[in-house]
Amino acid sequence: MKTEEGIAEVLLRLGVTPNYNGFFQTLLAVRFALQDPGRLACVTKSLYPRVARFYGSSWRAVERNIRTIITVAWNGNRLLLEQLAQRPLADKPNVSQFLSFLTAYCTAEKPPW
Repeated sequence: MKTEEGIAEVLLRLGVTPNYNGFFQTLLAVRFALQDPGRLACVTKSLYPRVARFYGSSWRAVERNIRTIITVAWNGNRLLLEQLAQRPLADKPNVSQFLSFLTAYCTAEKPPW
């Protein structure tokens, strides 16, 4: 299993830098998803509120911040994003998909690239 540092490295390779609030919120959301993968099935009810409480924010701000991260990754390094997804992506992934890609990366024996 990769550490948070590994996920941070992937985010940096995707073009996402720590100056975005969503950078750290994404790291925490992945940590929560690793603890209970079922949370990925209902991110609005199970992940956003937990991350929001931790950061003293609203669940809507968390969603918006992670969507911003996805846009930056989509524009910054789409090829790596597709490698994480292990398939070509016709459209930008939604939050659930993006967090699923990162969670799968954490549990994979070797990276998909």
